[in-house]
Amino acid sequence: MKKTITFLTIMMMYVTGYANNIQVSNISLENLNEADSWVHVEFDLSWENSWRISTGPSNWDAAWIFVKYRTNNGDWRHANLNQVNSVTAAGSTLEVSSDNKGAFIYRDTDGNGTINFSDIQLRWDYGSINTADILDIQVFAIEMVYVPEGPFYVGGTSGDEKNKFYNGGSSTSTSYRVTSENAITIENTANNLFYTEDNLNGGDQTGILTANFPKGFRAFYVMKYETSEAQWLSFFNTLTEQQKTYHDLTDGTHKNSDTEIFRNTIAWSGGTADATSTAPDRAIAYVHVNNINAYLDWAAMRPMTELEFEKAARGPNTPIAGEFAWGTSKINNVDYNINNIGLPNEQITNPGTNTGNALYNLTDTNFGGPARCGIFAASAINKTRQETGGSFYGIMELSGNVYETCITVGTVQGRAFSGTHGNGIVSSISGNGTVTNWPENATGDGYGYRGGSYANGTGFIRISDRFDGASLIPSGSSRIGFRAARTAP
Repeated sequence: MKKTITFLTIMMMYVTGYANNIQVSNISLENLNEADSWVHVEFDLSWENSWRISTGPSNWDAAWIFVKYRTNNGDWRHANLNQVNSVTAAGSTLEVSSDNKGAFIYRDTDGNGTINFSDIQLRWDYGSINTADILDIQVFAIEMVYVPEGPFYVGGTSGDEKNKFYNGGSSTSTSYRVTSENAITIENTANNLFYTEDNLNGGDQTGILTANFPKGFRAFYVMKYETSEAQWLSFFNTLTEQQKTYHDLTDGTHKNSDTEIFRNTIAWSGGTADATSTAPDRAIAYVHVNNINAYLDWAAMRPMTELEFEKAARGPNTPIAGEFAWGTSKINNVDYNINNIGLPNEQITNPGTNTGNALYNLTDTNFGGPARCGIFAASAINKTRQETGGSFYGIMELSGNVYETCITVGTVQGRAFSGTHGNGIVSSISGNGTVTNWPENATGDGYGYRGGSYANGTGFIRISDRFDGASLIPSGSSRIGFRAARTAP
């Protein structure tokens, strides 16, 4: 029989990841085991448009769950979870990560549609907390997509994509196949990875990707959508007053306003106040590298590499010329009209049919900035991969909307990345990430930008295009966004 803990005060969580109405509800602490210093964090979990499929992509969507807590109104801390004694809900699989920082929850059999998982219990090893303390709990849920292990291609094609990958020592239209996580040499010789250098932003065309660099062969999870304003606020509003000053997107080095600028609606009055958004489902922008690293570390995830970006978009298929994330070179070129601006059901009223849909410079006039996450899946007339703009694995907006910030193979700093996950702990002073081998200087050397944005032309939003494959991060850009990844357990 479960024991409800009545002497601890529980604060309701912030829900993160609104695009498919993901919700955590009915949070409680149950089954206190004082002898071994653990307790169950119990909650219900639901989201719409979920799937699991055993054919084709052979993958599923999932929720990445992590828990934050504070005692006696102090600073927020990251909870350590444990697979042992955790209890999954009927119809679901629950996998606590090996570092105990969070858990993936997903369907245990094939199916699609809305799911409701009840009475999930995650064992929290609470350590030295005094059970007489006043305790606040937040449970966070982020929609993810599983990308299965296997070989895939990058670059090549007969198209004019800039700085594209190809198989060294051969034609630039010959794709390079990633067949393992073994080390890869970057040089223009047979069977090695190389890339064209059309505009000096592709990288230094040299170096070795060690076996630890995530190449996309091994299974990984990536966020289904770009990080939203709501998800950013979930992070920002757990920071101390001092930490917030380092990550204030309204200051002079970011968008320099509390008003809406290029559709970014983040506002913060300073002090102990929470930041706010009037369009929480909209993709976040104006982030610098330190902001991105801080969020990823706080959420116990990691950056996505640019090799993983290409696999997440294309899957195992052979690249084609001019290909976008939905697998064809077709794309709508008519300005979109919008309904319900700023609301969770913001929608395009005239999406293209029998062609790809994306927000870029020929369709953006009535937007003037990023759209809400998942808008094309919600607006498509026919729910095909092409019309929804979905990737091979069902990942949304990898072409257009805001740039994907990815670890580049084109610099020493990027190649030093070893796939280390964040541990949920940020700097007590600045709130910055604390993972040692992530790119961390102010210019973002070690990152690159893939997939283009609402302000770019079609060339930039193609899968193989690396125009900004090793570009330094621009200051205060309304076009730069990001999404998180995590190596599969």
